[in-house]
Amino acid sequence: MMTNVANFISAKKKWFMPGRIRVSPTVLIFGTVIFILMFYNNTFWAKGYEIFSGHISQFYILVLAVLSLMVAAFSIFGSRKTLQPFLAFILILSSVSSYYMDNLGVIINRDMVQNVVSTTVAESKHLITFDFVFQVLVWGILPAIVVFWVKLSTKTFWRTVFVNTGLFLLCLVLTVGLLLTNFKTYSSVARERKDFMGSHQPGAALVGTIRYAKMVLQTRDIVIAPLGMDAKKGTLLTSAKKPVLSLLVIGETARSQNHSLNGYARETNPELAKQPIINFKDVNSCGTATAISLPCMFSKFDRQSYSYKNGVSNENMLDVLRYAGMNVEWWDNNTGDKGIAARIKSRKFNNISNAEFCSNGECNDGIFQQYIEEFAKTITEDTVLVLHLIGSHGPTYYLRYPDEFEKFKPACRTAEFKNCTPEQITNSYDNTILYTDHILAQTIDLLSKQDNLLTSLVYISDHGESLGENGLYLHGAPYFMAPETQTKVPMIVWMSPEYQKQFGIDQSCIAKQGDQTISHANLFHSMLGMLDIQTDVRKEKLDIFSKCKAQNGS
Repeated sequence: MMTNVANFISAKKKWFMPGRIRVSPTVLIFGTVIFILMFYNNTFWAKGYEIFSGHISQFYILVLAVLSLMVAAFSIFGSRKTLQPFLAFILILSSVSSYYMDNLGVIINRDMVQNVVSTTVAESKHLITFDFVFQVLVWGILPAIVVFWVKLSTKTFWRTVFVNTGLFLLCLVLTVGLLLTNFKTYSSVARERKDFMGSHQPGAALVGTIRYAKMVLQTRDIVIAPLGMDAKKGTLLTSAKKPVLSLLVIGETARSQNHSLNGYARETNPELAKQPIINFKDVNSCGTATAISLPCMFSKFDRQSYSYKNGVSNENMLDVLRYAGMNVEWWDNNTGDKGIAARIKSRKFNNISNAEFCSNGECNDGIFQQYIEEFAKTITEDTVLVLHLIGSHGPTYYLRYPDEFEKFKPACRTAEFKNCTPEQITNSYDNTILYTDHILAQTIDLLSKQDNLLTSLVYISDHGESLGENGLYLHGAPYFMAPETQTKVPMIVWMSPEYQKQFGIDQSCIAKQGDQTISHANLFHSMLGMLDIQTDVRKEKLDIFSKCKAQNGS
């Protein structure tokens, strides 16, 4: 009786759970590589057909070389214990990276990996949409389950080593041979079309991760070099009868092209247009993402000489101000200071409980106003306050402003851009610019009422944003291929009449520079110059105020 029951159960198992297919590791590697090339590389195929138009056979040879190289790389993990977990990881990784590549035009490189590592849960959760989860489930997790379901044929340890080594060498030789059939063309494409090479999945993501890990490991034991320890207050600052309060407002994802101050057809800066500000129309960012632009703009380096290593191994502008005896604070409503404010007082505002400004679990930038007003009443020493805004951070632009600032309609009210028209995406983005305009104008009004202080404000964004132009969304494109919508940023300066008088600044003179091309590299030196901080690290030629001061303060 028991035997019959056992036989019945066994038969049922075979009916519902058919026997696992037994394949060799080599077959599983080839099958996975072909599957990834066919179904995870839409952008790679599209760019390839464009580049090799009229010479498609050359493209197919390149694809065979890429396939061969992938097999060689995967064969390194060809043992029974490592192959299936490795291939499952690659499938899930490819499903994630291909989603952002194919839908948002995102290039997965070292800088993008750095952005991902430095992001916060609040920022990243908006990128995890229904479509994203669906793709990862269908094209990542399900294929990974199939990989684990397949049963690998057994081999002895040394036979496995022999087969994998042979496969690696054979595929490597084949890759070189295929590329040598037209090496001049392929090397030219690799050199000139990095966007094409960076579109391959999972190659781009793996190489980017390895390069990022290498970059971090090389800097883990670096001792931070002091900067500007000779800094001191100049005579213009020390002779002031009142304390100075200078606000440095760092915008987020604001692009110059959508500011009416810069000629945009829509009125996105109605309040700032009424303020006595100086507007700079042609400002270049140091990078296309916060993780790079933010530390770069506070460093002594320009875009060409800035690197992650240079950034983490040197103190920055805030340290120079601190050495000069200024009180310096960092207030953050974004993803953090990226290490810039490590040696000064800082406060986070993105997790405050406030029904008016933080109703969606995140705070919009209106949260700062009350605290600035209270802070101004307590100031008794020269102070620089840095505000790091959430600004126009996407893809959920509609969360960055209160409902009453939804002037441009209909607005895109989802993180799924494919469910919105280009007009709706632009409308929601323009509403964020409109709200930032209000925040800045409101802050200027507050500063202008501080009779006990000499006040000023500088606003500059960290990078711009793509809103679907040429298939690109958000930001973070490699600088060599980034459109100006990601690299041109707004910048304004406001100084109270008393501030101008005390520091001998001719505002009309500075206004004449508004059309000149400047960059993030000017910020370090201009802030020191505006505040009359005397130090050898300030370069006068990069100080936009140096030619417009009645005295030099030395």
